[in-house]
Amino acid sequence: MPDKTVIYSKKGHVARVTLNRPDAGNAISRQLAQELEEVCTRVNRDDRVYVVTVTGAGAVFCSFGNGEPGELPSCNPAAAIASIDRPVIVAVNGDALGEGLEIALSGDIRLASDNARFGLSQVSRGRIPVDGGTQRLPRIIGRGKALELLMTGDVITAGEALEIGLVSKVVPPAELVAETGKLAETVAAKGPIALRYLKEAVNKGMDMTLEQGLCLEADLYFLLHTTADRTEGIKAFQEKRPPKYKGK
Repeated sequence: MPDKTVIYSKKGHVARVTLNRPDAGNAISRQLAQELEEVCTRVNRDDRVYVVTVTGAGAVFCSFGNGEPGELPSCNPAAAIASIDRPVIVAVNGDALGEGLEIALSGDIRLASDNARFGLSQVSRGRIPVDGGTQRLPRIIGRGKALELLMTGDVITAGEALEIGLVSKVVPPAELVAETGKLAETVAAKGPIALRYLKEAVNKGMDMTLEQGLCLEADLYFLLHTTADRTEGIKAFQEKRPPKYKGK
């Protein structure tokens, strides 16, 4: 049986997903895409997972595949990551190129090592991104800069990615794991239902008018009133202690 191309582990309320084809630059293969989709489905069914981190094994996050027909995935890996209804933190530990950047864009927060590079250069091969790159990139960094990167196929550094808001923090490679873990634990300590509702409000609200978005926000806010977690949050605040959320 082939080795696992996606490694899944869990510690406390934080799940860790690692793309595991280091000898191939973690390039997307049919097997990797299928395993990633299965892992994302597993995460959404586990009420004990509050936060998910995604990274790559070795020195590359995820790079272009070889483009051979036999290697084309039957499902879209970035779409699988985007389907996770919990906060997703992407730790870009090296190059995130082509499909690799599309996977990174599908997360909610991106941290990067200072040796990482980013690019959607499919146009140089006579192609366009097909796993959300043309849609998610402009929503994150703005239409003009996104079109520039897409149309030129330029590859940018981690520092440049930080300047345009593509990533929120850049650290030395040796510090990326610890920094990602620290952020994941900070987020996981918050109310898990509230986190899911926050993600839904922002993601769906981006495609709504302001009025519609405000209505969605209000609806989700009132839904939280029916949860035990909200009661626990108020009680913990009054008693001046850390809350003990259960996701209920």
